[in-house]
Amino acid sequence: MNLPNKLTMGRIIAIPVFIIVFLMGHAVTATIIFIAAAATDALDGHIARKRGLVTNFGKLMDPLADKLLTMSAFLVLVGEGTVASWIVVIILGREFAVTGLRQIAAADGVVMAAGMTGKVKTVLQMVAIPQLLLGNWPGCYLHIPLDQICLWACMIMAVVSGIEYFVKNWHVVTSQGM
Repeated sequence: MNLPNKLTMGRIIAIPVFIIVFLMGHAVTATIIFIAAAATDALDGHIARKRGLVTNFGKLMDPLADKLLTMSAFLVLVGEGTVASWIVVIILGREFAVTGLRQIAAADGVVMAAGMTGKVKTVLQMVAIPQLLLGNWPGCYLHIPLDQICLWACMIMAVVSGIEYFVKNWHVVTSQGM
């Protein structure tokens, strides 16, 4: 297994550790684990492209690892009462819909590249989740609900990027006899 794939697997392995640590009441440590795991996303992709180590395993597991990490964090935050469940349902719905579309495309040999709005959504999630985990730090000192602003931005970008994926790739849906 090459280094980028090891980083991806490390991200997946970090998920239960993150959850357990957070639920044990160690929000700061859990946030550090989350941030470290999230950082491997950019790192593994960069290394894979730079060194020519792009694999089918990585193409499948890298985005899955990202979704598992962010969705696990959002679900923990719903359980803690920090995030409204309906917001997470919208974000999760987008993830399932786009993943389904990608699978349909892959069955036809079509690779759907990540769009800019999808990348922005991911970055917003990686910024919002630590703030939510830490009770709006550093926004609490500024008397600004940065965590909630970023959360709403995540939800809006999830909807926008989901729509973008389907509009750009509608031919994939219609080619399935719909």
